[in-house]
Amino acid sequence: MTDVNPFAGLSIEEIHCLKERKWWCFLLSSIFTFLAGLFLVLISRAVAFLCCRKDTSEYSQTEQKQKEQLQKAAAIAAAGGNPNAAQNKQEFEGTFMTEAKDWAGELISGQTTTGRILVVLVFILSIASLIIYFIDASSVTVERCQSWSSNTTLQIDLAFNIFFMVYFFIRFIAASDKLWFMLEMYSFVDYFTIPPSFVSIYLDRTWIGLRFLRALRLMTVPDILQYLNILKTSSSIRLAQLVSIFISVWLTAAGIIHLLENSGDPLTFDNPHRLSYWTCVYFLIVTMSTVGYGDIFCDTVLGRTFMVFFILVGLAMFASCIPEIIELVGSRSKYAGEYKREHGKRHIVVCGHITYESVSHFLKDFLHEDREDVDVEVVFLHRKEPDLELEGLLKRHYTTVEFFQGTMMSAVDLERVKVHEADACLVLANKYCQDPDAEDAANIMRVISIKNYSDDIRVIIQLMQYHNKAYLLNIPSWDWKRGDDVICLAELKLGFIAQSCLAPGFSTMMANLFAMRSYKTSPDMQAWQNDYLCGTGCEMYTETLSPTFVGITFPQACELCFVKLKLLLLAIEIKSEDGSDSKISINPRGAKIHPNTQGFFIAQSADEVKRAWFYCKICHDDIKDETLIKKCKCKNLALFRKGVRAVQLVGRANNADNFTLPTFTPELPAKKGHIRVTINQVTSQLQNSTSAGAILKTPNQLSKTKQNNSRSPDAPSPTSQNYERPTNRSS
Repeated sequence: MTDVNPFAGLSIEEIHCLKERKWWCFLLSSIFTFLAGLFLVLISRAVAFLCCRKDTSEYSQTEQKQKEQLQKAAAIAAAGGNPNAAQNKQEFEGTFMTEAKDWAGELISGQTTTGRILVVLVFILSIASLIIYFIDASSVTVERCQSWSSNTTLQIDLAFNIFFMVYFFIRFIAASDKLWFMLEMYSFVDYFTIPPSFVSIYLDRTWIGLRFLRALRLMTVPDILQYLNILKTSSSIRLAQLVSIFISVWLTAAGIIHLLENSGDPLTFDNPHRLSYWTCVYFLIVTMSTVGYGDIFCDTVLGRTFMVFFILVGLAMFASCIPEIIELVGSRSKYAGEYKREHGKRHIVVCGHITYESVSHFLKDFLHEDREDVDVEVVFLHRKEPDLELEGLLKRHYTTVEFFQGTMMSAVDLERVKVHEADACLVLANKYCQDPDAEDAANIMRVISIKNYSDDIRVIIQLMQYHNKAYLLNIPSWDWKRGDDVICLAELKLGFIAQSCLAPGFSTMMANLFAMRSYKTSPDMQAWQNDYLCGTGCEMYTETLSPTFVGITFPQACELCFVKLKLLLLAIEIKSEDGSDSKISINPRGAKIHPNTQGFFIAQSADEVKRAWFYCKICHDDIKDETLIKKCKCKNLALFRKGVRAVQLVGRANNADNFTLPTFTPELPAKKGHIRVTINQVTSQLQNSTSAGAILKTPNQLSKTKQNNSRSPDAPSPTSQNYERPTNRSS
């Protein structure tokens, strides 16, 4: 490399100024500060040792007591004759020093909010000071004659150093061993960076000096990240420590090479070797990695001497840190991430016995094509990584399934899979376990951990033994009314066996209804086989009945569903008079359909069951093909939906505030502010209805509804098909 004139680009005055080098003034200020502080600490220790030493051999026991009495009397006299004042004075001195030490210790420990803010602020300012060093290191020379008032970077660095000096004294007060504190690494960083900034004001010149030592503050990054609860695992903490140590040593050594090469050899300093700081950074990493291209090298004796010793340290550090860093990064499991919930999507968490067989059966049923299309993701959490077979299954369902490695017993893992935001949590049991009670105990412990983390999450658990269900009742947040449920495999098996004794074939039918299957007819099979396969493809579904069903009896609704919609209606949900409770009634012969009634169907898919909600007598009465029954443009259907929403909202308010459910009434006075239903509208709707179908009630029933004073005048009446959401409620 060719040497560059170190005075190139400088004025004549600056060249004459730099002929007399004063780098030693900056260096002596740092050394003198260190020695002065060390001397004061040693003197204070010597004085404390001499004053507090108790030589009991010179005094007898009597003389010792007399001396204590004299000292006590002197203390009382000094306190103005008040013995309590002397005692309070001693207690005050001891208490003040203790409180000051505790206060300083809290500030630098990061245990309090103020302490964490201070620690983070010190780190940020240290990095800012290091950046200023990078800017100054790109100047022409390491020493420059420039007035302090015209040097912006030096002014900013002085402000930072004043803050660092205050922080140094806080650390000094908090230190239990003052002598050891003076010999700490970060104390030396302050010795060689703070005093030179004040010397530059007096000399009106700058020396880049040892300001690169601020790079050692990067070693505090792991501690700061732990204060902020960012690093929590041992592997992440160790990785941060290795990376911070490597970068700190790398940048610091580059600063030493930059200073020695650009300064030249003492005492004449006539052989400077111009190297930029970032060139030194490149040179150091090439040297530590033992590559050594030879394009950059040291010319000065001091630079070469430093490299001889640094190669020993740098090579050892590079050979130990880099493999460990690669091992930590490579050992991180790809299933150790965190679930990121997308807006508008729901998810469930599945844990327990997670194997290829259990997961494949669960996904085959949960993601079956016959189910209604819903944006629900399945999140599996298991303590072991999936095997190759299970991993292949997860890849085939990667759009709706995610797998994370962890355990339900850890709150950190529960946070990773967002259990508190999930719709439900499913705990699967091992059906082939050798010890069913132990399997149930493990799953119950998982439920306890889930409920302790989020008491309002819905939990569905599989148990092997019936008697273990009682343990779930001891969980305070376990609530059957909120959807928590137990599926006992032994109870199901024994129940099916018992029912099969009473009704042969019952267990087979129920098993076919519970399982999600799709069938395909074949001309090669007999008719009864195709019919049986058609039955195995049916499942049970629920759907809200359309307003066309309102007012008719359950047998009439069954006939309409079977003949017109090709659906099998088994039961309906019947609510109590006050609406606070409901029950499922199978084949209620005398019951009539009310608005917002839930029906229970046997059908091939969820799309087929939607016909019960879409069916409108006005639009679909003449349709012969049930597959053509879709959502119509009928105004009555849209108004009915508004009425259903109003009933749901009012019902929730009724449960919370215990007020009467409002009702619609035809032609109310205008001052009430309600939606009106005129007699002409009711008459026109009655003309469109049939007496046998009884879709709408008779005028006598309508008049009875008007005279019912126990109901609020805004509730939707089942006597009218024209349901509207109320715009105002008298309550």
